[in-house]
Amino acid sequence: VQLQASGGGLVQAGDSLRLSCVASERTFSNYAVGWFRQVPGKEREFVAAVSRSGGSTYYADFVKGRFTISRDSAENTVFLQMDSLKLEDTAVYYCAARRSTIVVANDMDLWGKGTQVTVSS
Repeated sequence: VQLQASGGGLVQAGDSLRLSCVASERTFSNYAVGWFRQVPGKEREFVAAVSRSGGSTYYADFVKGRFTISRDSAENTVFLQMDSLKLEDTAVYYCAARRSTIVVANDMDLWGKGTQVTVSS
């Protein structure tokens, strides 16, 4: 299974973006999926995750109330809706998948290439 993240771009503070993570195979439904982000010179950090069933979601404190993760199993896609973007949300965003019920940040099986999100003032 290969993952492709897209949807990044340059936006102003307060704007919204929706990132997509599309998988190459329908077996994507067997994976829990997470979004992570990384700024140059800093470690990659967890942003949000959705369980294999889609019934449970998890968020880092710094995005709670602003970001929403969801999945469309029919389309082999996981979305990250990002609202009220802040300057500090600027980063490369990666989607990753784990062939399990839930995401474990340091034990992901698959990683997609990142998509750049830049938030300007």
